[in-house]
Amino acid sequence: MGHCYSFVRAALAFRFAKENAKAKEAYEKAATGQERLSSPWQAAKHLESAGALAKELENWNEVADFYKRACELYTECGKPQPASDALARGARALEDAVPDEAVRMYIDSCGILEDEGKEQMAFDTYRAVTSLYLKLERFSDAATILLRWGLAADKCKAINSQCKAYLSAIIVYLYAHDIKQAEQCYNDCSQIDAFFNSEQNYCAEKLLQAHREADVEETKHIAQSNSTISNLDHMIVRLARKLPTGDLNAVPSSSATEEEPLNENDLT
Repeated sequence: MGHCYSFVRAALAFRFAKENAKAKEAYEKAATGQERLSSPWQAAKHLESAGALAKELENWNEVADFYKRACELYTECGKPQPASDALARGARALEDAVPDEAVRMYIDSCGILEDEGKEQMAFDTYRAVTSLYLKLERFSDAATILLRWGLAADKCKAINSQCKAYLSAIIVYLYAHDIKQAEQCYNDCSQIDAFFNSEQNYCAEKLLQAHREADVEETKHIAQSNSTISNLDHMIVRLARKLPTGDLNAVPSSSATEEEPLNENDLT
């Protein structure tokens, strides 16, 4: 155990001297020592410290490895919340440099809590991965994670968060000018009583109706002045403020998508 403390003291000294590479190595050795002493919690803490230093050194593969290993060690301790948090911290460290790996780590972080029935503890991580998807302009993926967030909120009876997530998904589809998918998303979510009877549902219906009617001014009015939209996450409000994003005259009406066009020659 004395060796472990020596490595930690050395890591702190190296860090103070701005010798981050040596500090990282010292934390790695401290973690290895704690594992040998069957102290996975302390080992995980040291690996997270090594991960933070790896970020400063821009050793991106090491960043992912350290935080993932820390997650495994917290799991060994039977601590799903710290395990999930470790992955989320690693994801945040990787967002700018390796966004695809960050996405995977965020989603795995959510999965840990979902498996434990602790969905409400994952709300910040759902928000973070949605934001990252939007930065990457992966709009379908962003909408999918918002729907997953809504399902998680349903499981823990967080009705307001659930309805906000569903409206947010619809807005993302509208921003991507995927009107058909926005309509389908609205119809699917409206099968859920909590959403069907909500102000978020009413807002979504008004937005979709404005799109169907190719009413640009009404779309802008709803998107920019509706208080229900203003109460969503800022990342979604920013998208909504830019609606409409395409030619609304090209949007088929709901009746046109559901019925065959009339043939005047067949009218008798």
